[in-house]
Amino acid sequence: MKLNTLIALTASLLFSAAPLAAQEKSVNPGINDSFRDPDPQTFTERFEVESREVFAKRKEIVRQLGLQSGMVIADVGAGTGLFTREFAAGLGKDGRVIAVDISENFLKHIQLTCRERGLLNVDTLLCSDDSTKLPEQSVDVVFICDTYHHFEFPGKTMASVKRALKPGGRLYVIDFHRIEGRTREWTMNHVRAGQEVFEAEICAEGFRRVREVEGVLVENYMLVFEHENSENREQK
Repeated sequence: MKLNTLIALTASLLFSAAPLAAQEKSVNPGINDSFRDPDPQTFTERFEVESREVFAKRKEIVRQLGLQSGMVIADVGAGTGLFTREFAAGLGKDGRVIAVDISENFLKHIQLTCRERGLLNVDTLLCSDDSTKLPEQSVDVVFICDTYHHFEFPGKTMASVKRALKPGGRLYVIDFHRIEGRTREWTMNHVRAGQEVFEAEICAEGFRRVREVEGVLVENYMLVFEHENSENREQK
């Protein structure tokens, strides 16, 4: 690694490791403009297609979560409800899924599509730009897929995630690799930082990385976190 690259990476990690909860300015202004009043059908055609890696690999992604009957899972940045419906079908009537999003249009779409499929174990929650709005210690699992890079106030948002997790709860984060010379141009321009920076930001808010799920995704990475003070640690 070249010296100037190492210095830049070190600086970005040090910056990201500082607590972000006090941030008052958006880290990526305007990133969510297209989700203020979206057309769910347009985004369904864009998100729920085989050419999108997380859609093509959705069954394996869900298996990696090891969901059990009775669990409550929050799908943060639920969008068109792709994973909300997968989780709801897998958990059965004894489990609950909370679809969290900043768009009422998406949440209404999720309610409709879940009813059409007979999935009655789904709730929806309208969040804000800096908080999931999830109640304290209300969920066993938080799932964030291709959404972390859309957080305008990542510190505050992740602080709300930590509060929402029950003791021993787990956080799963999927986002795009952002590697100069390897990642496609659209991703380089759209995603503000790479895996190392996002990991550092999350850990700065009181999470411990447990492991990275390997052998499932190529364009994306999948990370597992737990509370920094969790007593029920997964084996790395």
